Amino acid sequence: MNASGFIAGRLRFKGKMAMICIAISFLVMIISVSISSGFRNEIRRGVASFCGDIQLSPLDMNYISEESSISSNPSFLPSILNVDGVTGAEPVIYRAGIVKSGENIHGVLFKGVEGRDSLGGLGVSIPSRLADMLSLNVGDPMLTYFVSERVKARRFTVKDIYPSLLDVDDNLLVYAGLQDMQRLNGWDSTRVSSLEVSLAEAYRPALLMTAAKDEVGSIALLEQGDDDDTMVATSVMDRYPQLFDWLNLIDSNVLLILVLMTVVAGFNMISGLLILLFRSISTIGLLKSMGMTDKAISSVFLRVSSNLVLKGMLIGNGLALLFCLVQGTTHFIKLNPVNYFISFVPVFVNVPFILAADLVSYLVIMLLLQLPCRFISKVDPAQTVRVR
Repeated sequence: MNASGFIAGRLRFKGKMAMICIAISFLVMIISVSISSGFRNEIRRGVASFCGDIQLSPLDMNYISEESSISSNPSFLPSILNVDGVTGAEPVIYRAGIVKSGENIHGVLFKGVEGRDSLGGLGVSIPSRLADMLSLNVGDPMLTYFVSERVKARRFTVKDIYPSLLDVDDNLLVYAGLQDMQRLNGWDSTRVSSLEVSLAEAYRPALLMTAAKDEVGSIALLEQGDDDDTMVATSVMDRYPQLFDWLNLIDSNVLLILVLMTVVAGFNMISGLLILLFRSISTIGLLKSMGMTDKAISSVFLRVSSNLVLKGMLIGNGLALLFCLVQGTTHFIKLNPVNYFISFVPVFVNVPFILAADLVSYLVIMLLLQLPCRFISKVDPAQTVRVR
């Protein structure tokens, strides 16, 4: 052990308040990062359940009538499935309808998918918000009207109620079997409303998703065969730009919080270190008289300060992770879905991002602590060391 480390191990920094402030700062930072990541994951997952990451649809896409359809197996589909990041392409059918239960009615959007054929003939899965609004339970009949050139009525059966994500009035999505919706529209088994292309999680950031959408759209245009339908590619960001603008705003707020909390923690440590330096003037003078350089003496006090910062960081991280565990399992903090799109505060522990935030904040704080260490060069051993 060198001299600086030996001396630092015997200095006591009585800076409990500074450590508490650092712990609070890191607590706020980690919770902010986790909530921001949670919102992004939940909203992306919720929107992807509506329309996939990339949607291939006809130019005249129409949710009301049965006039616009495309082939479920175009000739260029294998090329799309070979695009980097693409994990699959699912044929779906969309159809707007009006649900009636007793005296209550509400507009919904039906989505026919192959995976829901297991619900049985005319079986549907409805969002919890629709079930609450129309007092529907599993096993209840659900009379639905589809309006186009003529009105069609179907009596569905509620087979499942799923938790609503993006739970607002204009996003009430009812899942039905693909074959049921094909029969409703009078289509054969090869006709669907659109193909929903799914991307791997690593390809869902904005730039990568836009690049994937452009490549998928180019393939659909350039490799279109004579018997293929004309399709256009749109990404989930094109369909719900307001959601992603809102997420970007949250990320900006989180960045501001990270900067502010780092600065607050840094200046709290500066004040604490200055107090320690003032209390240790005679020790500084003694070390100088024994031949230690200003740089070596600074390293002594920086080591002591670093230990305090690390302790506060560990406490703040531990409390933040405990909060994330409790909130993630119980959802005890609720939100108004009309304003926040989901009904609870989502959390996601993004370990690499948290470690990066910890590291950057620690380095900034230690850099700020170089300022009070300049005080050491002003200490004169002849004035501070007195022989009795």
